[in-house]
Amino acid sequence: MGARFEPVRAVRAYERVVEQVEEAIESGALGPGARLPSERELMVQFSVGRSTVREALRVLQARGLVRSRPGDPNGAEVLPFSPAALHKSMTTLARVAELSLAELVQFRMVLDSSAVLLAARLRTEEQLAAMEAAIADMRAAMHAAAPAATASASASVSDHDAFSAADVAFHDVVVAASGNTLIQVCTDVVRSVVLGLIAGKIADAPDRESLMRRSIRHHEEVLAAVRAGDGATAARLLRRSMYDYYAVHLPDAERPALRALLE
Repeated sequence: MGARFEPVRAVRAYERVVEQVEEAIESGALGPGARLPSERELMVQFSVGRSTVREALRVLQARGLVRSRPGDPNGAEVLPFSPAALHKSMTTLARVAELSLAELVQFRMVLDSSAVLLAARLRTEEQLAAMEAAIADMRAAMHAAAPAATASASASVSDHDAFSAADVAFHDVVVAASGNTLIQVCTDVVRSVVLGLIAGKIADAPDRESLMRRSIRHHEEVLAAVRAGDGATAARLLRRSMYDYYAVHLPDAERPALRALLE
């Protein structure tokens, strides 16, 4: 059988404009504060119409790369690096890309274990206290969820949400203690997408209380290692706790990719 070809995608003119401007920004040819040519000059340079230029500027602004006002004679301004813009771009990528839950969880295991490795060396006393407070909140939410389970489903869900929020708060402190902005942004994006995919399964788990108890124990062990400055142990414990927490939601065939990080 001969070669098979895929249908080609027509590229609109504004996309080509966006690509060239992005390349100029990424290469450093256009730095923060620099101005693009005016709309009229862009029309001449790219040999396109005004609507094409304005659509390209709209896309560039939506991506947080420029600040643009239609008709501005000074041209759009190139913006400095923004964690918020990176967060938005990564969220879009994580949601639209064909990434499996296993890939997302594996990436989170890498990110969070790297963060805790740094946190064990760089954390402050205030951050240790914040981690302790988050675990205390997890414990309080677990105790509140037990009687709620026999009272009303809505109360039980609320207590589970409180537990999850305290869990997220713990990891937020760990990531902040790493001092790395990129790790913070990437971790927040990947965690949000992963939890969005399995939140319902966790909330409806029949053994939810035992899951909470195990999660609290894991967090306490990680905190002890961070307090002792033992980053390697903290990272190993965190990878193991994430595997235990997420692997049950994955097909058997996809679990070896996560187990590889435990060895």
